[in-house]
Amino acid sequence: MKTLYEFKLMSEEQQYDLVFQAGEFLTYRLKLNRRFALYALYRFFVEIEYDVKSNKIVNKVSFISGEKLVLYSNLPKWIN
Repeated sequence: MKTLYEFKLMSEEQQYDLVFQAGEFLTYRLKLNRRFALYALYRFFVEIEYDVKSNKIVNKVSFISGEKLVLYSNLPKWIN
């Protein structure tokens, strides 16, 4: 099992391989020409950002909780 710390120590290529092979796709959100896909991996989350026009991955962010996770919630932001 990988921790978030272990994941961040991996190379970019290893991180992407692990997300796409072992991660569970949860949902996505759209913002302008970007698509953000959320994956669960072990006990943390990984957000993959795609540029819709070029159909390429442009960013990856890994996290456990916080504002990033709230972006995928249907709950009002004022609810804790």
